[in-house]
Amino acid sequence: MTVRQIVLDTETTGLEPEQGHRIIEIGCVEVVERRLTGNNFHQYLQPDRQIDAAAIEVHGITNEFLADKPRFREVAQDFVDYVGGAELIIHNAPFDVGFLDHELARISDNPIKIAELCRVTDTLVMAKRMHPGQRNSLDALCKRYAIDNSHRELHGALLDAEILADVYLRMTGGQGLLSLDQERGESGASSPGEIRRLPQGRRQLKVVSASPLELEAHEARLHSMGDKCVWRR
Repeated sequence: MTVRQIVLDTETTGLEPEQGHRIIEIGCVEVVERRLTGNNFHQYLQPDRQIDAAAIEVHGITNEFLADKPRFREVAQDFVDYVGGAELIIHNAPFDVGFLDHELARISDNPIKIAELCRVTDTLVMAKRMHPGQRNSLDALCKRYAIDNSHRELHGALLDAEILADVYLRMTGGQGLLSLDQERGESGASSPGEIRRLPQGRRQLKVVSASPLELEAHEARLHSMGDKCVWRR
């Protein structure tokens, strides 16, 4: 069965929905069979409240810019239809899911929760498990996986979702592409981390043996380690 994944990010007026803060931007990028489809969802929203100055410094979105944008109620059904049944890929998922649940609760007496609509995967949890003790912000992961985010001067929901999609595919490249018969694109190029078969006639790998001088140097190095050399045990 084809797995439909949605990489999602939001921007907000502040940090705490319990204090009345609202979502002002939703950005979603669709991934099917580890390929970006271009079927994205992007919406700015009128929050009906002032945006914290600290938040504006992060994302650069102002109340003036949002003055003519729709409210969440007006786009909620389109959003629910878009994400329903998919696996959501989110960096620090409790933050975004908390805000989305809060927005859904505002417009219904029997609100549905994101966890009832979708499976949620938190890439921050994944990164901490894969790289314990290291920085695992989106910027840090971009640097670790050699993803160019130099165009990211400010946060933006759609931009960050696109970057996170690249990060997620790199993070899972060695796991999600283990099929040796994985179909490749028209160019024939392999994706990062993909394991693929060598064509017929090219399976005889060249074996390079150590030279006598290299073996002698290796033996001398082992001898210099004395009785503690584990390679002699």
